Amino acid sequence: MSTLRIATIQTELFWENTDANLEMLSQKINKIQEEVDLIVLPEMFTTGFSMKTELAELPDGIATTWLKKIAQNKNSAICGSVMYRETNNEVYNRMLWANPDGTLYHYNKKHLFRFANEHNHYKAGNNKTIIQYKGFKIQLLVCYDLRFPVWIRRTPNQDFDAIIFVANWPEKRAEHWKALLKARAIENQCYVIGVNCVGTDGNNIAYSGDTSIIEPTGTIVYTQANQQEIAINNILLEKVLNYRNEFKAWQDADNFLITE
Repeated sequence: MSTLRIATIQTELFWENTDANLEMLSQKINKIQEEVDLIVLPEMFTTGFSMKTELAELPDGIATTWLKKIAQNKNSAICGSVMYRETNNEVYNRMLWANPDGTLYHYNKKHLFRFANEHNHYKAGNNKTIIQYKGFKIQLLVCYDLRFPVWIRRTPNQDFDAIIFVANWPEKRAEHWKALLKARAIENQCYVIGVNCVGTDGNNIAYSGDTSIIEPTGTIVYTQANQQEIAINNILLEKVLNYRNEFKAWQDADNFLITE
């Protein structure tokens, strides 16, 4: 049965400084001595949660190239979100996933954070992204998406074993982050991996981290607040399948269709 070894990187970010962030993250990743299957970075890991979209990543830009290189060198998938400008000039808060073989996937954040005017600077995505990787089906999501369970919900046609949330989630709403991560794990009977940043950004907003890994039962495997940390933990497909077989709440789930 499949096991996925995940390195989560909870870190401070240099405000609106792509080069400094990539250098810092390269140093942290190079310190990971053991083999891992997946490295997870925070939301907007090149800039922090900025609305300065002139800093946006371009197709095949520096961050995309960097992710592919890290994936190849570490023989590990890697993911995190960046501001990303498409060829049609639309800008997304885009979660990128790079495999060791150079394959690149992405998810565009659907729920834009109105309270920071994100919706005035970025275009919302409309499509879900579920990656198949080393025996796991993994849904990719970004920060504010966490508050919207209908969008996230596991269905027979969109099945997954784990959800990854990358975030810049402020300290003043940390209790929401922790409660919602746990709720998403319990209601979908899946693993939830939530990776947040720490420190204070250029808008003087503080982040407490609280990066967490939660089992389908709601049991917290790992959590860490208020400090930079690289943590390595395993998730086990057997635990997902066994729990769904033992407690078949999914059989009584409501049927629904998301329409725009």
